[in-house]
Order: sequence, then C-alpha cells, then structure tokens
Amino acid sequence: MTWFTEIQAIYVMWLREMKRFIRSKGRLVSSIVQPLFFLVILGFGFRAITIPGFGDIDYIDFLTPGIIAMAIIFSSMFTGISVLWDKQFGFLQEVLVAPVRRFSIILGRTLGGATTALIQGFIILLIGLVLGVHISDIPGILLTLVFMISIAFSWVGLGLVIASKMEDFQGFQLIMNLIIMPLFFSSSTFFPLQNVDIPEIFRQIIYFNPMFYMVDGLRGSLIGNYNINSPIYDLGIVMVFAVVMMALGSYFFSRSEA
Repeated sequence: MTWFTEIQAIYVMWLREMKRFIRSKGRLVSSIVQPLFFLVILGFGFRAITIPGFGDIDYIDFLTPGIIAMAIIFSSMFTGISVLWDKQFGFLQEVLVAPVRRFSIILGRTLGGATTALIQGFIILLIGLVLGVHISDIPGILLTLVFMISIAFSWVGLGLVIASKMEDFQGFQLIMNLIIMPLFFSSSTFFPLQNVDIPEIFRQIIYFNPMFYMVDGLRGSLIGNYNINSPIYDLGIVMVFAVVMMALGSYFFSRSEA
C-alpha cells in the first residue's frame, strides 16, 4: 500500500461524487430552486421594509448570506443519502474491503460532498450578485469563501454521522429536516436577532445554534456589516464545529458496516 494508491482512492471517490452530482439533474435543480425561491420572493417582497437598527439596508443584502448557507447545508447533507444509496446497492461493501485505508475513502467522499455543496453555494452567490446584492471588499470575499468551505465540511460530517446509523432514505430525510429546519429558522437568516422582542431564554438558546454563527459570519464578511459578532469570532466557532463534525463523521463511518 503506497501513498499513490491512497491518493488514487481519494480521487476516485471524489470523482464518483462529482459524476453523480452532474448526472443528477433533479438534485441540482431542486437544491437551487428552494434557496432561489426564498431569495427572490422574500428578498424582493420585503425589499421596501426598513429593518430596525440597520438604517437603509436593502433586505436582499441582509437575506442573501443566510440563503447561501442554506444551499450549502442542504447539499452537504446529501452526502449521507449517497452513503445510504451505496449501502442499498452493495457498492459500499465493495469499497470497504478495498486494500486502502478507510480514511482515504472518507476523505474522498467528504471532498466530493463539500465540492458539490460549494458549487451550489457559488451559484446562489452569483444569482445574488445579479439581483443587486452589495458586497464588501476583496478580503471580505476571501473570508466568505473560507466560511463557505467550513460550512460545507461541517454538514458533510454531520451527514456521515446520521447515515452511518441509518438504513433507509425516508428516515434520513426526516431526521435531516428535523435537524436543519429549526436551526435554519433560528439562525437570524430572516430577522436581526438583536432587534427582535423575544424572551431572553430563547435568545440564549439561539446563541447555541451553530448555524447562527455561520450566517452571522457570512453576513459580516460578504456584506461587510449588519452582523452581531466579529467575522473572525464567528469563523473560530464554525471551524471548531467543522472539526468536531468531521471527526465524528469519520469515526462513525469507519465503524459502519455495509
């Protein structure tokens, strides 16, 4: 077993995820249409509304970072469905008995899932720019890319954790929606947390939501304002979450049986 074999295994797993993504037109369309619906309908529908405490901000500017995060997260979690699909048709068993480390298999799948998620995130970002979203400076754009990569790896890891413990597609999708939707709607994507009159206990609970720091960090780096925390502070939390999820995903996948 050589390092070349391991790199080849990583590349093959990455390439397989990319081919599956390109050939699955329905997945690509559906994963873009839902975020686009929120961006266009809500972004333009509430464009004339002044957000308290934010002056003359255009609502579509405020909304876009959260929708980008939404596109990346949903696509990243589909890595778990890919694992379940391979379990169902026996491909995973063939891969696990291959003369390569399981870490290489995990890494290849992770890179493939993160790449497809980033592609969809970039598509939403480009659509936002076409719709007139105002962005910050070049360093802010670079920091935005770091956030997008960290978000993708975070949720690919979580997808691997769930898929390693499940056997059916329907159950995975239910669990995925059960986890994502409450976190998404409490992430300050649609409203400024500091200007909403909610009980303090719920405000503190929201601060434990990792998606809040993802959206807040994207907003601070991409738009350059309207965020609560410093983007660097948010990035630190997001990267810790990414490392934890990747470690858990690798652990549970390596112990899974086809």
